[in-house]
Order: sequence, then structure tokens, then C-alpha cells
Amino acid sequence: MSPGKTPRTLIDFDNDAVAAWIFLAPALLLLGVFVLYPIAYLFYLSFTTGSFTRVGVHWIGLKNYWRLLLNPDFWQVLGNTIYFTLATVMPSLVLPLGLAVMLDRAIAFRDLLRAAYFLPSITSLVAVGLGWRWLFQTEGPLNQWLEAVGMEPIPWLSSTVWAMPVLILLSIWKQLGFNLVVFLAGLQTIPLSRYEAAALDGANPWQQFWYITLPGLRPTLLFAAVTTAIFTLRSFEQVYIITGGGPLNTTNLLVYYIYEQAFAQFDFGYAAAAATLLLAATLVLVYIQLRATQEESER
Repeated sequence: MSPGKTPRTLIDFDNDAVAAWIFLAPALLLLGVFVLYPIAYLFYLSFTTGSFTRVGVHWIGLKNYWRLLLNPDFWQVLGNTIYFTLATVMPSLVLPLGLAVMLDRAIAFRDLLRAAYFLPSITSLVAVGLGWRWLFQTEGPLNQWLEAVGMEPIPWLSSTVWAMPVLILLSIWKQLGFNLVVFLAGLQTIPLSRYEAAALDGANPWQQFWYITLPGLRPTLLFAAVTTAIFTLRSFEQVYIITGGGPLNTTNLLVYYIYEQAFAQFDFGYAAAAATLLLAATLVLVYIQLRATQEESER
């Protein structure tokens, strides 16, 4: 301890702790009421049966989870969700990354293009879904263009083959701008001296991208991948607006399935069990991101 400084007493630390708890109390109260309590109640509800149309809530243990495991519709929805997530995440990383690299090196119209690419991210998904449903309907503009060039119209939204790609394309378009801005921010953290040294050593643009840009963007890539996966796992609006889960349940995703079971069938315990599994998958993704970020910071 340097001369002239008074040692802090236990009372000082207690006062600091009390002040900290006072300032944190409003935020912790809101967190508990609107986040922690609903999660705890959801977990409890998954072990019960009952609805608005029945009297009381009854404890049934793991029966709701067994119903999920034995229900072929749930497995179809789970397969749809995995397919939708994988098919959305990869293009939602590759396309924005390529665009970010080009925009980072471009000079003319950089800000204008950045704003144009980011615009879908702040557009209402409900409004966009209505526009896409009009665009891809049987008599819509897209089929009119196909007929104009001599091709047969495609039943986009009533086809078990094409309905899911329409939703995937919409989700990629929606997520592209957000990931683009994230990658542009990540590119700013890579020192220009690395590229200058690589150019002096004779590295071509592809080698610079592979050996400098990608390793430098590793934390950013992980963040974008996890956030995009969470975005796709919670997808609801595009299914509700465009396909309603059809045709033949081929576009029914997990969040829409939970909504149907809870608010159409009033089977809240079963819906809560499915929502709990979705929450667990999301927490696993968040844990992976936090663990990888911690490992990266320790290097």
C-alpha cells in the first residue's frame, strides 16, 4: 500500500455491494419476471397435462416427452427443421462473406451498397412474407415470367418439392444483410500489414483470403453461424404467412408445430415439451459459441 492511502475496510466493501445490488435490482427483477420465471414455468408445464378447455393441471411426468418420441409427425417436423436450418446457414455465411470482402475493398458506392444489403434485415418479416407469397403464387409474377420465356409454370407453394426452398430462399435473403455487416466489422480487425506482407511474398488474392482473412474471421464466423442457426430455429412468420406448414406437412417447422399444438389443439403440456427441447438445442448453440470465444481469447 502506497503512503497516504487509507486501507479499505469491510464496511466499505459492504457498502459497495449494497449499492451494486440496488442498481442491479430493477434489471434483475425484469429478468426474473420476464425470462427466468417463464422458462421455469415452461419446464414445469412440460411434465403436466391440461388446457383452457379442461379443469386443472395434472402431473404426468415424462409422458409428454414419450409422446414426442413416438409421434411420427414430430420426427417429420424435426427433419424439416434440420433441413431448413442447414440449408439456410451455409449460404447465409458464404454469400455475405464474399460480399463483405468485395465491399471492404471497394471504394465507390460502398455505403450505398451496405445500406441496400442491410435493408432486408430491418424489414418486417410479415410484410416480406406477404410479398413473397404474392410473388410465388401460381398466377404470380414469377410464373408469368417463366411462361414468357416458354417454360412451364411451377406450383411453388403447393409442391412438396418447391415449397421448402421458397422459405429457405426468403430466410437467406432476410439474414444476408445482418451477416454482411458482422463480417465487415470483423474485416476491420485484421491488420493491413498482414496483407501487405503477404503481397510482398507473392501471395495472390485467393491465398490472402484463405490464409489471412479466414483465420482472422474465425470468431466472427462462429458468431454469425450461431446467430443464424438460432434465427432459423425460431422461424415462424414465414411458415405462418406463406405455407401454413403445408403441403402435406413438408414445411412445418418446430416453432410453428409448437404454436399449432398449444393454440390450435390446446395441448399445452405437449407443446411445452417440444418447446423445452428447442430451448435445450438453443442453449447448446450458445454454449458452443461462448466456449469457442473463451478459447479464442486465451490464445
